[in-house]
Amino acid sequence: MIDGKTCLGVIVARGGSRGLPGKNIADLGGRPLVAWSVAAAQASRHLDRVILSSDDDAIIDAARTAGCEAPFRRPSNLATDEAPVADAVIHAMDSLDGDFDYVVLLAATSPLRSGADIDACIEACRPDASSAVTVCETPKPPEWICRLRPDGRLTPVIPGDGLHTRRQDIPPAYLPNGAVYVARTDWFRERRTFYGNDTIACVMPMERSVDIDSELDLMMARAIFEKTRRSAEAPARS
Repeated sequence: MIDGKTCLGVIVARGGSRGLPGKNIADLGGRPLVAWSVAAAQASRHLDRVILSSDDDAIIDAARTAGCEAPFRRPSNLATDEAPVADAVIHAMDSLDGDFDYVVLLAATSPLRSGADIDACIEACRPDASSAVTVCETPKPPEWICRLRPDGRLTPVIPGDGLHTRRQDIPPAYLPNGAVYVARTDWFRERRTFYGNDTIACVMPMERSVDIDSELDLMMARAIFEKTRRSAEAPARS
C-alpha cells in the first residue's frame, strides 16, 4: 500500500517461447527464473498482493514453491505470441475478488530487478501520474542506429549528423527495460496500456536491466549474478 492506495502485483510468465524455450524456469543461481521475480515482489514494501499469471504447469509449480499465489491458469488464447500482455493483466484483475488502486506488471524475464526497483516505480506514480515504467540508459546513442537499404548501404534512422558525433557529445537516451510497469487500474482498464502522455520514467541501472529473450541474455544475467555474488562474498573472506 502507498498513500492509502492498494497495489496488485502480477507476474506474467507464459510457457511458450520461440527465442529461448523454457526460459521462465531456466536456472539462474540455483533457482528458476520466475522465482527471482517472486522474491523481488516479496521484498516490495508497497505490493499488497502478488499473483502469477501463467498457462504452464512447470512455471506455476516453480512460482508456488517460491511462495507466490497462482489462483488461476491463464487461458491459452491469452498465452500466444500475438496476445497482448494487457489482456493477460485485465484477465488477472477480473479473476480476483476485490479492487486495487494500482496494478504492477512484473515480467519473469527481468530477474535482476529488486524490491526497491518495484517500490521506486510505484512511488513515481504519485501524486497524480497515470503510469510509470522502468527505463535504463541506452548503451549506444539512437543517433547511431541505421537501417540497411537493399543495396547494403546505411540509412540513419534519425536524420542528421548523429553518425559523425561522439557519444560523449550526444545527450543520454533511455529505453524501457521491461522490468516494472505501474498504472492506476481505472486508467489501465480504459487504455489497456502502460504508456500515456504523462507516463513517468523510473531509471534503473544497466546491471539490473537484463531482459531475457535469448540464450545470450541468459548468459549475461548469469555473468552479472555471479559477479554480484562474488562481490557480496568478498568482505566475508577478507
